[in-house]
Amino acid sequence: MSETPTTPGSRSGRTSGERLDDHRAGGGADGNAGFRSGFASFVGRPNAGKSTLTNALVGSKVVITSSKPQTTRTVVRGIVHRTDSQLVLVDTPGLHRPRTLLGERLNDLVKTTLAEVDVVAVCFPANEKIGPGDRFIVAEMAKVRRTTKVAIATKTDLATPEQIGQHLLDIAALGAETGIEWAEIVPVSAQAGDQVELLQDLLVALLPTGPQLYPDGELSDAPEEAIVAELIREAALEGVRDELPHSIAVVVEEMGLREDRPEDRPLLDIHASVFVERDSQKGIMIGHKGSRLRKVGSDARVQIEALLGTPVYLDLRVKIAKDWQRDPRQLRRLGF
Repeated sequence: MSETPTTPGSRSGRTSGERLDDHRAGGGADGNAGFRSGFASFVGRPNAGKSTLTNALVGSKVVITSSKPQTTRTVVRGIVHRTDSQLVLVDTPGLHRPRTLLGERLNDLVKTTLAEVDVVAVCFPANEKIGPGDRFIVAEMAKVRRTTKVAIATKTDLATPEQIGQHLLDIAALGAETGIEWAEIVPVSAQAGDQVELLQDLLVALLPTGPQLYPDGELSDAPEEAIVAELIREAALEGVRDELPHSIAVVVEEMGLREDRPEDRPLLDIHASVFVERDSQKGIMIGHKGSRLRKVGSDARVQIEALLGTPVYLDLRVKIAKDWQRDPRQLRRLGF
């Protein structure tokens, strides 16, 4: 595989399985003893606004967003660089009661992450009442004793001031019921940009003093292939219905700069497979005479080129991995 282009937002290729505290050693950045650094994890039920909030805080798209629940399937780290600190955001899959082996593995990812970060922030959408899913998540969080806990009322642009006020009271009451002492309760709209900077300040204040963990300009430590696969999956999720969103997985088979191209006219070749679970789903994904797959490729290519700053040739193939969400061998093949 050819070397992928280096850009200001390029990734280091560290794996998400690496322990979060392996980076921490020595003094602050540039010898600044007051420098703070650490990891904060956003948790919440599916579609609570965690991914949108991560992107808003980082100031760049590092994780995909979708109206479909359970969009995030990996533990993604977005990195916020400040002169006084470095905040590493861990966007986890939504905690839920699992119905498949994939669901169980996603929940295990979340629980492992909660025990390793400095701050856990629970997201409660302000336009929805607190329900059983939220109680389940907070009960799981209560088991993690040593981690500082913050509550975030997300999506405040979709709620009235009266709804937001009641929502904040309900969040405080839920903490009291479960024995959780919220370090902060913050209303935020990532979409409108309301109080995003305040949330960043509050999270940084809860981090320990420590060194810079990642080089300047690095926005995420997910490998570029993983981010590209997620952007393709985001495009594939748009417009599909029923069970199909959960049946889509994407693997980048090959990615590299095309040889014999002038330096001032590079072209990045990406060959990727879109996996579904059944023949009928394959037809839906391809669409009439390939129209839907062409739209997915076109939309994904725009996002990938914006991310990497390089023109892209994207080749997509739709394949069947029968019942992959329940098959341990298929899950390993697809990276779970």
